[in-house]
Amino acid sequence: MKGFEEVVQFHGHVCPGLAFGFRVAQAALEAMGERSLDEELVAVVENRSCAVDAIQVMSGCTFGKGNLVLRDYGKQVYTFLKRPQGDGVRISVKWIAPPEDQEMTSYWQRFSQGDRSAEVTRAIKAHKGRKIQAILQADTADLFEIRRVKEQLAEQARVYPSIRCARCGEKVMGPMILMTDDRPFCRPCTEMEKGVKS
Repeated sequence: MKGFEEVVQFHGHVCPGLAFGFRVAQAALEAMGERSLDEELVAVVENRSCAVDAIQVMSGCTFGKGNLVLRDYGKQVYTFLKRPQGDGVRISVKWIAPPEDQEMTSYWQRFSQGDRSAEVTRAIKAHKGRKIQAILQADTADLFEIRRVKEQLAEQARVYPSIRCARCGEKVMGPMILMTDDRPFCRPCTEMEKGVKS
C-alpha cells in the first residue's frame, strides 16, 4: 500500500483534506482488497476536494481509466465498488475536529480577511499540522461511518472513434457529437450554432 508521502508528492502540498482522502482509501482497501490495477475497482466521490487526489493514488481509480466517478454533491462521502457485481462500501466522514480556542479563532478570522503575516501564517500552519496528525492517528471508527452497499455499475470504459466538429475542426469522441442539420458538432460549438441561428 502506498504511503502518505507519495500522496503528498502527487498532490503538491499537505493538508487535512488530503489526510482524510488517505484514510478513506486505507479503509476502502481494507474492506475491498487490493488497489485497482485496471478498472476492477470503482470509486464514486461526492466532492472535488483534496481528498480525491489521495483516493486516486491509493486506490488506482482515476478519471482517465473511467473508474473514478464524480457526483459533485459537496458531501464528504466516498463509495467503492467491485466490478462486475457492484458490491462495495460507502464511507462517510463523521469525525469532528476538537473545538478551537479563542486565540485560534482570532487567527482564522485574520487569515480569512487576508492577513498573511508571519505570526498568522505560522499559527494556521501549526493548527493544520495538528489536525492532519489527529486525522492520520485516529481510529477508523472515529473518522468514518462505513456500510456495505450494492450498486449497479456502468460498463467499463470503451474506446470510441473520433469525429471532427464541423465548426472548430477539433476531434470529439463519437458518442459526444451532437448532430445539427446533419453536421457533427462538439457541445460548445452546438451552443454557438444555436446562438447564430436565434
